[in-house]
Amino acid sequence: MTGTFRAIRVSKGDKAPQVEFADLTEADLMEGDVTVAVDYSTVNYKDGLAITGAAPIIRNWPLIPGIDFSGKVEKSDNPNFKPGDRVVLNGWGVGESHNGGYAQKARVKGDWLVKLPDAISNEQAMAIGTAGYTSMLSVLGLERNGVKPGSDVLVTGAAGGVGSVAVAILAKLGYRVIASTGRASEADYLKGLGAAEIIDRNELSEPGKPLGKERWAGAVDCVGSHTLANVLASTKYGGAVTACGLAQGMDLPASVAPFILRGITLAGIDSVMAPKEKREEAWARLASDLDMKKLEAMSFRAKLDDVPKLAGEILQGKVRGRAIVDVNA
Repeated sequence: MTGTFRAIRVSKGDKAPQVEFADLTEADLMEGDVTVAVDYSTVNYKDGLAITGAAPIIRNWPLIPGIDFSGKVEKSDNPNFKPGDRVVLNGWGVGESHNGGYAQKARVKGDWLVKLPDAISNEQAMAIGTAGYTSMLSVLGLERNGVKPGSDVLVTGAAGGVGSVAVAILAKLGYRVIASTGRASEADYLKGLGAAEIIDRNELSEPGKPLGKERWAGAVDCVGSHTLANVLASTKYGGAVTACGLAQGMDLPASVAPFILRGITLAGIDSVMAPKEKREEAWARLASDLDMKKLEAMSFRAKLDDVPKLAGEILQGKVRGRAIVDVNA
């Protein structure tokens, strides 16, 4: 149909969201000063929650989900962007309250967009996606809090999207990476990304002591709950932990002991509303600090038709690495 584009649209159902593939027009898009011809999106944990209805992520109905995308500017009323600019979007409520990336077109505020570095293709941008961008923010958080290359750094949920990219970045920067995963079969995959040691997530997932043996100088935690509490309890004196996920839960059943007896820093990582300068720094560092061959090794291709199935699988911990969704395939 002339003037239409394909999209996934989610409507509010009685018991669960109703997911449909629809042919839409630009009249179906929301307000914004930049229209983007979308090339790729991806599947993040939050996308899984939104599409399955496992958590109340979507706040406007009906909505095109997808919290990130890459593409080329098609039309712009924003002075900072012109047609043909290659751009990426992460967060800002896109895919939650504003139409998102599971469509061949998107209209958004230009202030939400970041121009892609020349070294990162549109496809690679979504192999990285919000998960990889969050990983880079987490690594920057460790750096700002004094964790130095050469030291031991733990990554929890290491076989997932955030974890996989974090392992690869930290290894390239010279850290000794300890990867925690519940999937023993992923050991070779994680070592291929640069992990020096693999530990079973069960070591960290149950209630633990306020303080444990000092094991790592820093950590990127993608899990939360008891796992984060135990990570903090085993962080070395003066170390830092960045918290960016809640796969195990939003609670933090910990004590103040690691903070007041070992001077540990817990740094929260927000990828949704991070200011533009932080986003630009993260994407610039991804261009230089992420091995694109390792990015390829942790990525697989998918079509828009595959997204509903992948949404369920990512919540079940069955998705390894990064799904690159070609919205035009």
